[in-house]
Amino acid sequence: MHQLPLGVRLPDRAVFASFLPARNLEALEHARRVAAGEVAGATWICGPASAGKTHLLQAICTQAAESRRAGYFPLPELAPLGVGVLEGLPQLQCVCLDGLEAVAGRLEWEQALFGLLRELEECGGALVMAAPPPPALIAWALPDFGSRCAAGAVLQLRALDEAQQQQALQLRARLRGFELPEETSRWLQRRFPRDMRRLYGLLDTLDEASLAAQRRLTVPFIREVLGLS
Repeated sequence: MHQLPLGVRLPDRAVFASFLPARNLEALEHARRVAAGEVAGATWICGPASAGKTHLLQAICTQAAESRRAGYFPLPELAPLGVGVLEGLPQLQCVCLDGLEAVAGRLEWEQALFGLLRELEECGGALVMAAPPPPALIAWALPDFGSRCAAGAVLQLRALDEAQQQQALQLRARLRGFELPEETSRWLQRRFPRDMRRLYGLLDTLDEASLAAQRRLTVPFIREVLGLS
């Protein structure tokens, strides 16, 4: 895998195999094509919080980096550094920008992003962007850039329902090499906000604790690890 610019490292779980398609199968298939280099130009991933935008964006970058120069950039973290962080990105062949809402409406950023998109298009590269709203609902400072984003592929993700969340947790557990009992996943859903990012984080913490203690992920063990009565 090519080294990612700016030291942005992706988690091992940021792969297509751990993404539960559910009602987002069409978006997943398009994302795979982008990662394989079959789709160039702009792709926009949108949807509510915890619908899988970051997961899909990172999975595209992870797979693309196996054969091309690719980079993942979380804009909410990088925006305070200034628009100069975009310099050098045209040398990549697949650029994944997360949290575009952090810079949308700022003319200097939109001008730089528009220039990046045009340079990538000229060399057959891909610019994949993610934000909660679709491009048509953003108040752009540079309408031409917004129009180009809207003219590309727009992937609208749908949040998982309760049953699908359980399937996603069990899939993540299997990929980490353990089984998550159904009653345990249901208990996690009832006890914590049904936010997949939070639930995935809890699952990772519990997996590490169970390995250290050599115990199964039962509800009593989870209560003990998390300090719950």
